[in-house]
Amino acid sequence: MRVIGLTGSIGMGKSATAEIFRSLGVPVHDSDRAVHEIYAGSASALVAAAFPAAAGPDGIDRRKLGDLVLNNPVEMKKLEGLVHPLVAAHRTAFLERAKAQGAQLAVCDVPLLFETGLDRDMDAVVVVSAPFQVQKARVLARPGMTEARFNAILQKQWPDENKRRHAHVVIDTSRSLEDARRQITTLLRALI
Repeated sequence: MRVIGLTGSIGMGKSATAEIFRSLGVPVHDSDRAVHEIYAGSASALVAAAFPAAAGPDGIDRRKLGDLVLNNPVEMKKLEGLVHPLVAAHRTAFLERAKAQGAQLAVCDVPLLFETGLDRDMDAVVVVSAPFQVQKARVLARPGMTEARFNAILQKQWPDENKRRHAHVVIDTSRSLEDARRQITTLLRALI
């Protein structure tokens, strides 16, 4: 089974692209979704103990947790030390299931693929990209997003140009979902 790493900076259309892969029958592991599950389950007590201000009656409040770690490298490292190993185990189990079910390809949707060095474990890396103004408009349209928060998130991610330079394939998401679907379909034909 070949494993494709899917990444892109915030607002580039990675989630929509992952959904296109799913709709074409490719199993997709979503790291963000895995984090949500982990915060609600296996990591809830760990994260609550390390970051009590982010804990609430419904579990971990991701917005509060983000506010605590986003501009604090020491706290971010502490959180990553707790969560990254759990996400890696979740991803490994997913890939083992996909392989056992006979999948020829699987996609790992990882926002920080390059930043964490996970790109080295992939057979190919697909980067989703769009012009900065498109990206900014998408991100600032999200509920609760501010320009300061957007800029802080960008500081944690490799610049888009670096990601594109290190990609095996770049999917341009700036035109339409149908255009992105055509690009992905062409890629899948080449890989299979």
